[in-house]
Amino acid sequence: MTDPILPPDDCRSMADVRAGVDATDAALVDLLGRRFGYMRAAARIKPSRDDVRDEARKAEVIEAACTAALDAGLPADVIAALWDRLVEASIAYELEEWDRLKG
Repeated sequence: MTDPILPPDDCRSMADVRAGVDATDAALVDLLGRRFGYMRAAARIKPSRDDVRDEARKAEVIEAACTAALDAGLPADVIAALWDRLVEASIAYELEEWDRLKG
């Protein structure tokens, strides 16, 4: 049986913290897998390669993440930088998928 993952405020040792971080990282990878699945769907659906990059949508996504970060008491500038990288990586992946499917 594995030890339960404790909420951050209940951690009493670095082992508790590391277990929580590891579990959170695994959950993030699962969520990123789902997000990249949506990028595959977008590549399949978009009729033109030029439709892949949408700067207005990118700005909306980053702004929404920053708002959620502020609501959660997280540093919006850090979240903005992470989301900028995430969206750019997603665009690159979607372009690769578009080329694979339609190129």
